[in-house]
Amino acid sequence: MSTPRLIPVHTPREPQGVVLVLHGGASRGAGVRVSPTQLSVLRMVPVARRIARAGRSRLAVLRLLNTHRGWDAGTTPVMDVAWALGQVAEQHGDLPVALVGHSLGGRAALLGGVEPGVRSVVALNPWVQTTDRVRLGDTRTLVVHGTDDRIASPERALQLARRLSESGRVGYIAVAGGKHAMLRRGRTFERLAAEFVTCTLLGDPARSSAVREVLDGAPWVEV
Repeated sequence: MSTPRLIPVHTPREPQGVVLVLHGGASRGAGVRVSPTQLSVLRMVPVARRIARAGRSRLAVLRLLNTHRGWDAGTTPVMDVAWALGQVAEQHGDLPVALVGHSLGGRAALLGGVEPGVRSVVALNPWVQTTDRVRLGDTRTLVVHGTDDRIASPERALQLARRLSESGRVGYIAVAGGKHAMLRRGRTFERLAAEFVTCTLLGDPARSSAVREVLDGAPWVEV
């Protein structure tokens, strides 16, 4: 039987917060097991490392490997997120948690943002549905989407961000020329994710104008 797994990226002795990094998958092949070497998993490795560097000894960073690659009614990445948060609570107590996900992992981060202990969410090029609904409340949320993404619709993600902002604090950053795999302008995606996490979990000041504007309440920014 397939089970989710947590891969430690950085485990300081006394962290002040925890970051769960969520990979993408596929809309098909719901029963296909996740491989640590699949491209959607590997793409989040530099994101996780960038967050670990930004947090230094203050953040524990873990990558979640989902039960399956896809998404169906029986087993969804949101269920894997709930499992991972339980593991985090057992290991670290009530430390604040940030969810950072890409593609289907971005969708899981947004929908899992209502779980207890989650303080902030970063969704990178999230693959979302028009039917997605969630009330994030006080969870600080950032959607980062490449304008040239042809796999996950930037327009659909922006619409969802606007719906979420009706009941929570949500900002959207458009990355000009960015595509779904985050290879083009990849460092921009990584930097924005790391900066937002350190600001919301650790109270660090925002270094970039884009993150500063979002934290100040701007609903849409382009970089």
